[in-house]
Amino acid sequence: MASIQQTPQGPVLVLKESVLQQKGRDAQKNNIMAARLVADLVRSSLGPRGLDKMLVDSLGDVTITNDGATILKEIDVQHPAAKMMVEISKALDNEVGDGTTSAVIFAGALLEKAEELLNKDVHPTVIIEGYQAAADKALSLLSEFAKSVKPDEKEILIKVAITSMQSKLVSEDSEVMAKMVVESVLKIAEKKAETYTVDLDNIKVEKKAGDSIRDTHLVKGIVLDKEVVHSGMPTKIEKAKIALVNSPLEVEKTEMSAEIRITDPTQMQMFLEEENRMLKSMVDKIHGVGANVLICQKGIDDIAQHYLAKQGILTVRRVKESDMLKLTKATGGTITSNIDDITEKDLGFADLVEQRKVETDKWVFVEGCRNPLAVTILVRGGSQRVVDEVDRSLHDALMVVKDVIEKPSVVAGGGAPEAYLASRIKDWAIRFEGREQLAVKKFAEALEIIPLTIAENAGMDPIDTMVNLRAKQSQGRKWTGINAKDTKIADMYSLDIIEPTAVKEQIIKSASETACMILRIDDVIAVTGGKGSGSPPAGMG
Repeated sequence: MASIQQTPQGPVLVLKESVLQQKGRDAQKNNIMAARLVADLVRSSLGPRGLDKMLVDSLGDVTITNDGATILKEIDVQHPAAKMMVEISKALDNEVGDGTTSAVIFAGALLEKAEELLNKDVHPTVIIEGYQAAADKALSLLSEFAKSVKPDEKEILIKVAITSMQSKLVSEDSEVMAKMVVESVLKIAEKKAETYTVDLDNIKVEKKAGDSIRDTHLVKGIVLDKEVVHSGMPTKIEKAKIALVNSPLEVEKTEMSAEIRITDPTQMQMFLEEENRMLKSMVDKIHGVGANVLICQKGIDDIAQHYLAKQGILTVRRVKESDMLKLTKATGGTITSNIDDITEKDLGFADLVEQRKVETDKWVFVEGCRNPLAVTILVRGGSQRVVDEVDRSLHDALMVVKDVIEKPSVVAGGGAPEAYLASRIKDWAIRFEGREQLAVKKFAEALEIIPLTIAENAGMDPIDTMVNLRAKQSQGRKWTGINAKDTKIADMYSLDIIEPTAVKEQIIKSASETACMILRIDDVIAVTGGKGSGSPPAGMG
């Protein structure tokens, strides 16, 4: 459909014939509908009683999950407005790690309420201003009633991790897992004055199907998915002194093409012996500084392997650079680029370096590091799908613990803060004159979608539940929320359902900004494929 303007001089063609244009209310309705469909897609997976989705990709690989970010990442969304909703979940997953489903559902509810106002001829700009004012008020109220905690208070951190896992596959084993998560994050947290910083790259998550979820354990060191290079080497070394080398133990070839002319067999023999001597001197240097374990980022020549085995040095080669960096943090060693420069000071230490069989593979465990700043969580589970889902659950739990350590403030879960903010913002809306008041009230109504959805997914009656919840909230019980496990309304804080304030703040910011962005669009101009191709772009129409 080309854009044709009728003028007294005749029709004027503004856009190409292959360009599709949607204007005004049509464009807004189309965008809002697409965004709401994305929200509906993940809605049934919210809360402890939320259900899982089975996603099958083009190769037939199956993913089973109820993690909002994973669901939206795996499905191939075509509509441009729907893509914006997917971006919320991605940004939230990277920033705070949890609350992805809530943010998408809340953004969908904001757009649904906005559509009601658009149908009453309220201008989009008025709705946007009302939403922005209400979002700012919600954030200030949230910081007022959130509870401050100590960043290294283990009990609170464990409760936060358990809450994050309650809605996941690992909920049965959440206590054991939560303790492990908290211990691993506290190990790598760095304290600067009164604040902490946490770099989750220092926690390596290694996955292996087999055993059960309960066999997942924390290794105070690093697990390398490599095996010892030579059968003649020891596979277990206690009180290990570890040399970390990122140059190959091989005789280097010259960069330009060179040739050696050999005129009699003795010269050939001397040439080969010289190669051997160079490799032996490398091994002697490593042995000379007292190393009994060598971990190399590059390749190791067969002859060098022979000499290393003779010296009884346990050796692993072709280790990833990221693992080498983690090993320096875990063992306190330094990576050496030139073997001639290696000294005893460069060596790292560990109580035990051992090759163990994990299912069918042989892996090297570097354990018992004195004060490791990098650790490994070895994830086990009945099948590969289970292991993948446990890994996703651990990611969320690690992120929420990090959030609380870096910003030590928490609120109750179960939709309690959203219900409390909704009731406060409804009262506050009366201060506004004109139509903006309607938008502020709609923002408050949209907030109630979170407790409402948790209740629906738990099989509770949504109307009765919301009436009771509002009644209790109006009596000043701000921590009252939906206890989905027992299908009751209860004080969520006393039930230890605790979430980081940072997650709630991010949900409100991301959802309201995305909703406002979609409401601002009143014209969609889509350029289709090649010249003159009349096919509409994906998702339009």
